[in-house]
Amino acid sequence: MTPLATRLFNVREGEMPLVVAGLALFFLLFAGYFMLRPVRETMGVAGGVENLQWLFTGTFVVTLIALPLFGWLASKVRRRRILPWTYGFLASNLLVFAGLFAWQPDNLWSARAFYIWLSMFNLLSISLAWSVLADLLSNEQAKRLFGLLAGGASLGGLVGPLLGTMLVGVIGHAGLVLLATACLLGSVLAAGYLQGYRDRHPLPADIEMPRSRPLGGNPFAGASEVLRTPYLLGIAVFVVLLASVSTFLYFEQARLVAAHFTSRTEQTQVFGLIDSLVQFLSILTQVFITGHLARKLGVGILLVAVPLLMVVGFLLLAVAPVFVLFVLVMVVRRVGEYALVRPGREMLYTVVLPEQKYKAKNFTDTVVYRGGDALSGWVKRGLDLLGDHPALAMFIGAGIALVWALTGAWLGREQRKRE
Repeated sequence: MTPLATRLFNVREGEMPLVVAGLALFFLLFAGYFMLRPVRETMGVAGGVENLQWLFTGTFVVTLIALPLFGWLASKVRRRRILPWTYGFLASNLLVFAGLFAWQPDNLWSARAFYIWLSMFNLLSISLAWSVLADLLSNEQAKRLFGLLAGGASLGGLVGPLLGTMLVGVIGHAGLVLLATACLLGSVLAAGYLQGYRDRHPLPADIEMPRSRPLGGNPFAGASEVLRTPYLLGIAVFVVLLASVSTFLYFEQARLVAAHFTSRTEQTQVFGLIDSLVQFLSILTQVFITGHLARKLGVGILLVAVPLLMVVGFLLLAVAPVFVLFVLVMVVRRVGEYALVRPGREMLYTVVLPEQKYKAKNFTDTVVYRGGDALSGWVKRGLDLLGDHPALAMFIGAGIALVWALTGAWLGREQRKRE
């Protein structure tokens, strides 16, 4: 590494293999997911925007069923085997959906099932990848490298929707699902290399709790850990508030796209272009800004900046609810989440026990997140039914974002105490 590269990327001597493998893990995972995300949005619109809250509720129920199965797996197998076994099972599910889309491409129930399944898949698979990184990197390395590694996620998030937009008219939705399956399996290989790197360069924590040993415990340990630990409970509250802000804006996006574009192919292309813009801006922030902010100002700045911007954004939308301003607020929210909030949120787990990094974290990232989605989805739908009062929803969103910022500030202080 040259001195310039070291200053720009915060990478130290001997860490380049770790960085490359981590970038590959996130690039492949996110390229596959974001290739399918526009497909999911199209499937959601196909069932009617007025029914989205039912899909959110279905996702929450499916997540409640899936998490104990993941908890059982995490309790029984070695930590290094949790990711490949989980991703292998998810890849087999994708193959089933590819067959369904090839057989009956316009089946509404297949579309709804895919929407619900992919909404569960993205949280579980992404949360698990971050769990592995939080397990394999020290707290000091996480502050320097999590932003850079998240850049691999955004690069995959940029390439994925671009590929989807270009290829959906050629290979169809079934073909995109098969291509995404190959990306998911490639991320398993990258995670295996990461485990091998840590075997050659062990951390002190690996001596206390070897990764060759199963975590033990019961499948519901994650929920009990969150409920009895104030620090983990604070993270759960932060995630609920994040999900609520995201859902309010998501419903408006779906409504606008459904009103302006009618065919499934056009809707997939529009969602893909929006994702591409968000990911491009996220890459610049993650690679050049996130790591420096975390190292110099701490994790708290990553958790507070975006919520405060959302307070301002919601208030502006309440006063001037125009389409251009809505797109700007949506892009800022998503770029900020990927580039600042997500790396900061994952850094919070570098100071907890291994069982909490996998079980408690995945409980929060899946059940708690989707529960917040479902609840806020019904709240938003209820506000819509009250009549044409968009300003009311925006004022409520501003209040939620303010509480979100205060929670992030508290978590940043608590993380510093645990270092």
